[in-house]
Amino acid sequence: VNQVANLTLVSSACDVVSTAYASTKESHPYIRSVCDAAEKGVKSVTEATTSCVQPVLTTLEPHVAAASEYASKGLDKLGEKLPLLQKPVDQIISDTKELVSSRVADAKDAVSS
Repeated sequence: VNQVANLTLVSSACDVVSTAYASTKESHPYIRSVCDAAEKGVKSVTEATTSCVQPVLTTLEPHVAAASEYASKGLDKLGEKLPLLQKPVDQIISDTKELVSSRVADAKDAVSS
């Protein structure tokens, strides 16, 4: 999970969503109250679940470690094949706009000639 969260694309996408969430809460008092209630509910459920799940996690720890190592190797390979994962969202959007613009210009030139 940490390795996925540290991917530039994922972390920048989380930043964008977090900023939008905070901005929305600031701008709309009614939404803020709903969000605050939801956050408290999630926190309570998380705290209650943690104590119940901890014994199961302790038992499964060797299996989780093996799965984590396997997933880590898979993510490394994925990162090599998809360099896009190392770019922030803003750069991907910008690059996509440039590519589309270039393709449209090429199509216009083809049609004109």
